[in-house]
Amino acid sequence: MSNWKSHARFALRVTGFLLAASLWFVSVDRGIDTAPFAEGSFNDSDLPQVAFTVDARKLMLVEDSKLSAEQQAEIQHTMHAKVLQSESYPLISFHSTKIEKTAVNHWLVTGELTLHGQSRPIRADVHYAEGAYTGRSTIKQTCFGIHPVSVAGGIVKVKNELEIEFIVVLIP
Repeated sequence: MSNWKSHARFALRVTGFLLAASLWFVSVDRGIDTAPFAEGSFNDSDLPQVAFTVDARKLMLVEDSKLSAEQQAEIQHTMHAKVLQSESYPLISFHSTKIEKTAVNHWLVTGELTLHGQSRPIRADVHYAEGAYTGRSTIKQTCFGIHPVSVAGGIVKVKNELEIEFIVVLIP
């Protein structure tokens, strides 16, 4: 099992916004250190496991040329104050409960996601290629006690069901 904190890169894409196609929350990727892992562990033995924690207070939006600086700032503020309530719920964590190999370098990962102070089971399709683990899962905000919001004067409306895409690069 390897433990890592500063030895991983992490990018998270959330899709479910009506007029803005998607927003990226990024760490270290693209040369921006905006949401470092608070901690993490990975075991790729016969009984694989993965666990990580991200500091929600450090999540930052990547600039979107379709939005003005004012709209971007409003979305950033709304994400922390009204959606994640990151001062009250500062950590987002995940730990696997089952990892099934479905093909070469492809797994179905089942685990528990803790978001907004509530833990729920989720599943993610994950594959490994070019030195990175990438995957996707879908969550419903209301299952975590989050109420979908509208920001930027209604320009961005968030659906209840969000598709989460992630990229994790472990650095030896």
